[in-house]
Amino acid sequence: MLLVLSEEHKEHLGFLLKVDSAVVGEFGRIALEFLRKGTSPKIYEGAARKLGVPVDTVQHGVEGLMFLLTESSKHMVSEVDFLDSVLVLGLGEELNQILLQIYQQHRCQIRSILSLLPPSLPAYHNVEWRLDIQLASRSLHHQVIPMLMMRLQLTKGSETTSTILQTDLSTLLHLIAMLEAALDALKTSHARRILRNIK
Repeated sequence: MLLVLSEEHKEHLGFLLKVDSAVVGEFGRIALEFLRKGTSPKIYEGAARKLGVPVDTVQHGVEGLMFLLTESSKHMVSEVDFLDSVLVLGLGEELNQILLQIYQQHRCQIRSILSLLPPSLPAYHNVEWRLDIQLASRSLHHQVIPMLMMRLQLTKGSETTSTILQTDLSTLLHLIAMLEAALDALKTSHARRILRNIK
C-alpha cells in the first residue's frame, strides 16, 4: 500500500534535504521519543539553534517524519511501497535508505505505542449472522428466497454499538466480488503510479 502525502507534509519533509544525513537520523530518534513521551519545545529550540533555522521549521520537519513513520507502521507498508511513497519527496537515494532503515528498525515499537492509544474510530468487536430462507408464500408455493441477516458489533472506547444488516445472497456475492476486484486493482503497477502522482 502506498502512502499519499499531502503537499503540506511534502513541504515539511523537504526540510530534510537541507540537513546532513546524521541530522536526519537524529530527527528520527526525536520523532520516536515524542511518540513515547510527547513533544517538548525545548528540544525543538535546541535543534533549531544548532541548525540555525527557525523553531517552526524543525518542529514541522520532526512532525512530518513522525507522521510518515506512524502511517507506514499503522498500515505495515512493505519496503518497496515505503520507498515508492518517499520517492515523491525527492530526497535522494541516501536519505530514502536512512528513512527506510529507521522505519524497519522501529515499526514494531511504533505499532505497540499506537495500540496503546484509544481508537478514535469504532473497531470491529463481533459479528453474528443468520441465513433465513423463505420457501413458500400464499401466492407462490414453490420459491426459494435466501436472506442473510448480520448483527455487527463495534466498540469505541468502552461503548459497544450494534448494527443490523440484511441483504439477499446475490447482492452479498456482488459486494464480495467488487471488494476483491478493488483490492486486486490496488496491487497493480498502474494503480501504484496513479497513487504516487495524486496530490
